[in-house]
Amino acid sequence: MKVLNIEDEMELANSIIAYLSTENYSCELAATFAQAMQKVNTYNYDCILLDISLPDGNGLKVLEELMLKDKQDGVIIISAKDSIDDRIKGLQIGADDYLVKPFHLSELAARVFSLIRRKKFGNANIIRQGELEINLPAKTVSIDSRQVILTKKEFDLLLYFIGNRNRVLSKSTLAEHLSGDLADMLDNHDFVYAHVKNLKRKLTEAGNGQYIKTVYGTGYKWEG
Repeated sequence: MKVLNIEDEMELANSIIAYLSTENYSCELAATFAQAMQKVNTYNYDCILLDISLPDGNGLKVLEELMLKDKQDGVIIISAKDSIDDRIKGLQIGADDYLVKPFHLSELAARVFSLIRRKKFGNANIIRQGELEINLPAKTVSIDSRQVILTKKEFDLLLYFIGNRNRVLSKSTLAEHLSGDLADMLDNHDFVYAHVKNLKRKLTEAGNGQYIKTVYGTGYKWEG
């Protein structure tokens, strides 16, 4: 799952990214209002951590831009204790949650998980489709009760497919999700094919590989 951290306090920003990375999130940083606007207008995120007080603008303007474009990125406002009015305004504009500084990184991670679970998976901890079962808190996958060992990228790809089931996802969309803004610097998206191939192979070897369909000339689709 992909997270954008909009935060100008670099020590805090780096701590958040380091912690969430250990929780298998792919994290990007925007340290200024300008960087934040460029990223939200170019990419999609599963969760945005939004600091309201930025050196060159108000973070609420970023939130207003997301709402104006009807984007579905989840938003958690991160603010100082004395900014209650901004927190209320942010929630009224469309933020999903807020967290007051200072906070424990474990609580932040729990809120990110809860938001993504609610928006992408109907608030369920266990996702089931036929013989396939995904335990979100444990980050495990099993088929007919037999565990399937996936890499971090493969697990992320699986969740992205299921969170967008029955939608055709282009290779460029998958590349952006897996690699963020680095995808723009790659000569090709062959790594997407490799990850999809490996995921499909592991599901097939475990007893089912029928959900991922190739849409020739376009990309891939998870059916179900």
